[in-house]
Amino acid sequence: MMNRPEFDEIKDYDEFCKYYWYRDELIKICKAHGLKAPSGKIELNKVIEAYFSGEKILPEMKKASKIKKTVTVLTLETGLIECGFSFGNRFREFFSEQTGVSPFKFNVDMVATAKAVKENGDESFTLGDLLDIYYGKKTYAVYDRSALQWNKFVKDFCEDDDTKVFGERLKAAAALWKIVRESDMKKEYSHELFEKYKDKFLVKHYISVAELQVK
Repeated sequence: MMNRPEFDEIKDYDEFCKYYWYRDELIKICKAHGLKAPSGKIELNKVIEAYFSGEKILPEMKKASKIKKTVTVLTLETGLIECGFSFGNRFREFFSEQTGVSPFKFNVDMVATAKAVKENGDESFTLGDLLDIYYGKKTYAVYDRSALQWNKFVKDFCEDDDTKVFGERLKAAAALWKIVRESDMKKEYSHELFEKYKDKFLVKHYISVAELQVK
């Protein structure tokens, strides 16, 4: 397990990459240092990598919004910003027609991409580009899956019967996740992980096995 230092104590990008960072943490770091803070984790890491190389990628100035006429017909060439894209029925039906999938559901990378396109004011990005995101042919902004990692971790933790020794299993799972998150280990739960750290938890934080047996 490695104790993660404060960001300003880290000397270079290689050292930075040794530690796990949540997307919200990266956004705060970028904003605190006057850097561009995009929504995607990949883009945030690129900004920070540039920062360690001596280059400051600054926030883009927001352009004045233009009044646009309503787009009545949607095509693959229609701009995402131009048509006022949303995740409503109109666009769900459009993508259903394109994919043959009904009901159509936007995946998480499509959601992250649409948000990033709007934040960047990228008028060149089209509905066809968003369809490529759906099929995995193109990458623009990737959904931060750290929340998904945690959800699976705690699910697997609670499904392990041996973790029932803890009076508050969610808190125990969070403590173990903190160790995993700040280390080079895979961000996954395993029974071997539990066996390695269970004594530390039982002694320091939670009700002991003996106490449970008495109760």
